[in-house]
Amino acid sequence: MSLFITAETLPFGIAFALIIALALIEGLGMLIALSPSSWLDHLMVDVDADVDTGLDRMLGWLHLGRVPSLVLLVLFLAGYALFGYSLQAVVHGLFGIYLPAWIAGLLAVPPGLVTVRSLGALIAQLIPRDETSAVSEQTLIGRTGVISGGAARRGMAGQARVKDSHGRSHYLMVEPDVDDEVFDDGVEVLIVRKVGSFYRCIRNPYPTVL
Repeated sequence: MSLFITAETLPFGIAFALIIALALIEGLGMLIALSPSSWLDHLMVDVDADVDTGLDRMLGWLHLGRVPSLVLLVLFLAGYALFGYSLQAVVHGLFGIYLPAWIAGLLAVPPGLVTVRSLGALIAQLIPRDETSAVSEQTLIGRTGVISGGAARRGMAGQARVKDSHGRSHYLMVEPDVDDEVFDDGVEVLIVRKVGSFYRCIRNPYPTVL
């Protein structure tokens, strides 16, 4: 029991206490119809797969936007605490001493992030997508795609593969926005609006930019 009460493992005890506190807060929030996890997601930065910055790459690597932020936080705290306690137990078993709390705390950060990365990928595949068709319609307008599976002409829609801001592919039925245009298989197009059940598109005017 000395492993759990010594001052050198205090950061990991705090991490476990935070996990319990978050679980209690989330449970209480469900009773009063208020979700702290949803509130936390609204505070987080949106990750745009089309913006190639260091921050976006890091947040995307941690699956932010694909997995609820509270789940990612719990995964980090769990990986951080488990590695920290294991590290201190091994060091104490080998040398009879514990590492200083600040050193052990810093060494446990990378394993915590790796836990988020590895387990977050599994959770991202298990959780259902709650994106509605209305949201999809708005977010896909203005994005580029590629005609696939046959030509698209007015009155005879073709299929276009379009990627959203998270890199997921959507297959849309599209028609040219200009009456006499025909877009053959492989042509890059720009989605400009939605009419009825079909999207209207034009040839991508800036293929090197969009």
